[in-house]
Amino acid sequence: MFDPIKEKCKSLRLAYIADIYEKIPFENPEQYLTALLQQELELREAAKGERLIKKAHFMNEKELTNYQWSSHIRFPPQLDRQTLESLYFIDRKENVILTGAPGTGKSHLVTGLGRKACRNGYEVRFYRVADLVDLLERSWREGRFQSLRNKFKKVDMIILDEMGYVPFSKDGAELLFQLISDWYEQCSLVITSNLEFSQWNRIIVDARLTAALVDRVIHHAHILSFTGDSYRVKHALSNHHS
Repeated sequence: MFDPIKEKCKSLRLAYIADIYEKIPFENPEQYLTALLQQELELREAAKGERLIKKAHFMNEKELTNYQWSSHIRFPPQLDRQTLESLYFIDRKENVILTGAPGTGKSHLVTGLGRKACRNGYEVRFYRVADLVDLLERSWREGRFQSLRNKFKKVDMIILDEMGYVPFSKDGAELLFQLISDWYEQCSLVITSNLEFSQWNRIIVDARLTAALVDRVIHHAHILSFTGDSYRVKHALSNHHS
């Protein structure tokens, strides 16, 4: 069936108006048109956010709204929960590093921040560090490393989860270092690690490379330390006793 309103909206690239115009209450022309266009804008933003979330490749759907904040997170002096959630560090191209034992909520927090950033229109990428290093080594062998590097040019926030769980080969560490050098002061890097910086030489065998990498990462960085027991262990134990 030919729908003239739908056709005209299509020509004007208005994706939602044809579906919603009957649902908007009408008081006067100005109020109606304002509300209609506002709704089109909001639905566009939401759709863009969902597209960006897909492109980011998060491992799960954890959100900030159900994150359990607790006193075991030590914030650096110039950062608090509100400032972190405002995502201002992305525009300033600052890094955020979360260190602490496995299971203390670091990955949930960075996923929540990343998903919020997508909804705010930022380009985000999420990687487990071991998976990224595998990808880098493979792209190097296949002669695609340069084109992979170029893919990050427009990205605003890169999340590297689980730095320190798996040691890298020397080649893998060097390729990762090249990427992190590319990103230095160009975007915001968010890293979770179960190791303190002094222990990064456990995963990067070359001491010189470790020092250079840590140097790049720490400059312009906010470091949050997660102390206390693992959530997962605590929940497992409390379920066990009840």
